[in-house]
Amino acid sequence: MPLRQGELLKHRIITPILLSLSLLLIALPSRAQDARAVARLAPSASQLSLAAGEQVPFTVQALDLSGAIVDVPLRITGPRNAVSIENGMVQGLQPGEYEIVVTMVVPANTGLEPLSLRVPVVVTWPRASAVGVEARATVYEGTTVKHRAWVTHADNSVRPDPEIRWSSSDPSIATVDQFGNVTAQMLGTVTITASFEGVTDSVTHEVTAFPGSQIELMGRPDARVRTGDVIHFDAMVRDNGGSVVEDAPLSWSHSYTATEGMLGVPATGQMLGGKFVADIAGIHSVTVSAGPLSARASFEVSPREVVQELEVVGHGPENRYRTTDLWIFEGTDGRDYAITGSKVSGGFSFFYDVTNPALITKIDSIQVDARTINDVKASPDGRYAVLSREGATNRRDGLVILDMSDPTNPVIASFYDEGITGGVHNMFAADDYLYALANGDKYVIIDVADIYDPQYVSEYNHPDSRLHDVWVADGLAYSSEWGTGVVVVDVGNGRWGGSPENPVFVTSYATPSGATHATFPYYQESTGKTYLFLGDEIMNRRGLAWAGYPESMGSYSNRYDPSTGTGGIPLANRGYIQIIDFTDPENTQMVARYEVPEFGTHNIWVEDDKLYQAYYEGGLRVVDVSGELMGNLYTQGREISVFKPVSQTGYTQNATMVWGAQPHKGHVFFSDTNSGLWSVKLLPKQRPIS
Repeated sequence: MPLRQGELLKHRIITPILLSLSLLLIALPSRAQDARAVARLAPSASQLSLAAGEQVPFTVQALDLSGAIVDVPLRITGPRNAVSIENGMVQGLQPGEYEIVVTMVVPANTGLEPLSLRVPVVVTWPRASAVGVEARATVYEGTTVKHRAWVTHADNSVRPDPEIRWSSSDPSIATVDQFGNVTAQMLGTVTITASFEGVTDSVTHEVTAFPGSQIELMGRPDARVRTGDVIHFDAMVRDNGGSVVEDAPLSWSHSYTATEGMLGVPATGQMLGGKFVADIAGIHSVTVSAGPLSARASFEVSPREVVQELEVVGHGPENRYRTTDLWIFEGTDGRDYAITGSKVSGGFSFFYDVTNPALITKIDSIQVDARTINDVKASPDGRYAVLSREGATNRRDGLVILDMSDPTNPVIASFYDEGITGGVHNMFAADDYLYALANGDKYVIIDVADIYDPQYVSEYNHPDSRLHDVWVADGLAYSSEWGTGVVVVDVGNGRWGGSPENPVFVTSYATPSGATHATFPYYQESTGKTYLFLGDEIMNRRGLAWAGYPESMGSYSNRYDPSTGTGGIPLANRGYIQIIDFTDPENTQMVARYEVPEFGTHNIWVEDDKLYQAYYEGGLRVVDVSGELMGNLYTQGREISVFKPVSQTGYTQNATMVWGAQPHKGHVFFSDTNSGLWSVKLLPKQRPIS
C-alpha cells in the first residue's frame, strides 16, 4: 500500500548528493585571491516552492564586500530524487520539505573556510486532474462491496494514497464508509461518489435481492501447515436452484486461538483475498462471508523450524581501510578467488585465494587512481574482472578492466571512461558485455569481447530518475532507481524487441519507501514464480525510538580518536527487502517483505531458495524463501541463521557492518566494512534422537 503523504515524507532519504558536477570540478589554485575576496553568497531566492514536475529559475552569486560578483566555482547539492538542479533551473521531483545547499569551492592548501548557505525548498503535489472509481463485485442487498478510487494528475502520474471523500446519494439504500466500503441496506438505485480536491467520479448501482442460499469454503489444508506457508482458499455461492452466483461479493477474515505462552503476540497471520499465511504456530480459523451466508475452517499451524547452526570457517582481516563489495569466482585455473574493494583508501582492491575457505589468503592488490573502489565484479567465465572508480584525480573516473587469465597475477588490461567519467558506483559483468553506471544518471553497455579494446555499445537513461545499481539476468536489466523503484529493460531477452545495441523499456515498479537501492531477480523452480527482491538503503533512523548514537559522538567513517573521544561508532540505518511477484512482467505485485526492526539492508543474493542478506548492523542473515511468499518473512520463523561479525582490531572496533554476501560451493562469503572478508558455513540440521 502506498504511504500517506506525511508518512512518505517521513521515510524519504534526504542525504545531499552532487547534482552539478561541473561546478565541483573547477577549483584552481590561480583563483585563491578571488576566493578570499568573497564576503557572502547571494541566492536568487531565499526559499523555493514548486509543484512536482514544475521548474523554477534558481542561481547563486558570490559577492565581495562592495556587492560585486566574484567569479568562483560553487557546488550546489540537493536531496536525491527530491529536486533536480541543472542549467540554472530547479525541478521538483518528490513532494516534501528539503534544502538546497550551496558551498563555495576553495583551492586546496589555502586554509580558507568555504562559505555556504542553505535554501529551503518545498515541493508540493500538482493539482489533481481526475478521479477514477470502480467496484469489482455486484452490490446486492445485505452485502458489503469494497470500492477503489485513484487520483491522477495532468501528466498521468498517480497520487499515492489520496484521502478520498466518499458519499452516497441515498444512505437509506446504501451507505459508504471513509474507506470506500459500500453496504447495501435495501433495494433501489444509489450513486457512490469519490471526491478529491474538488474533482469527482461516481458509480451507480441498482441494488437487487441477494440470490445466494448457501456458501461452500474450499481449500482446507489436509497436510501439515507451517508458519510462512501460503494456503489458498476459495468459496462458491449458490442460489436455491444450485446455480453458482458468479458475482457474489466475498469477505474474508482470520482469527487465532492463543495457546499457553502465546498471549500478546503482535501479529498472528495475514489474509489477502482467499490467501492466508500464519506468522505464529497455533489454531487458526479462516471465515468467508457473502451477505447473510458464512463458512469457516479451522486448522493447526506448526512452527517452521528452519534454524541451522552457522560455523565460522575463515577470516581475511582488513583494518587499514573500510572494505566494500566482494565477488567470489572460480578462476580459469579451477581454483576459487575473491576480490574486494575499499572505501576512501586511495584506490585499493585486494585479491584472495579462497580455495580453502578456512585459509583465506591475500595474494595480490592493485591500486588505481581513485578515492574509492566501491564495486568489484568478475565475468562468469573468469576471463576478466572489473573495478569501479570514484574520485579519480583527473576527474575521469570510469572503470578498470583486469586480465584474469592468470588469477594469481591480475593485470590491468584497459581503462574505460567513455560516457562514464562522472563516477562508477556499481556495474554488472556478463561474459561479453559490461553494464556500468555513469554518475548515478544512466548505465552504459560496453562490449568486452576484447578486454584490451572495450567498445561502447549503447546506454539507457530512465527519465527524471537517479540509479544506484544494475543487475542483468535472462536478457533483462534490473536497475535500482531510488524513488522510481526498479526499472526493467530488455537488453537481449527479445520479448520486447531489445538487445544490447537497442535497450527497450519493459516496466517499472516503485516501492512505498522510495529508497530502492538493490534488486535481485530470482526464479523459483518449485512454484514457477519469478520474484524480485528489492532492497532499501536509508542511512538514518530518524523518527524511531532508537535513532542511533548522537552525531556529536562521531561517524562510523572515522576511527576512534582517544584525544577527543569521538568516532568509532556504527552508522545508523534502516530499510528492508520488498518482494515483488514478477512472474508476469506486465502484471507485477508486491507480495512479501523481509524486515528486521532497527537495522537497514544492503546487498542481496538469492540462491537455492535461500536469501543471503547483508543487513549492515544486523549482520549476515540467511532466510528461507522456499515456496510461495506472502507477508513478513521475519515474523514467520523463516530465518535460518544470523551472524554478526566483530573484530577487536577492526577499522571500527567491535562494530558489525556487513556490506555484501555470496554463497559459493557450500560456503557463504561476506564482506564487512569494519573487519574484512569472512567465510562461514551452514551446518546440517541435527535430527532429534529417538
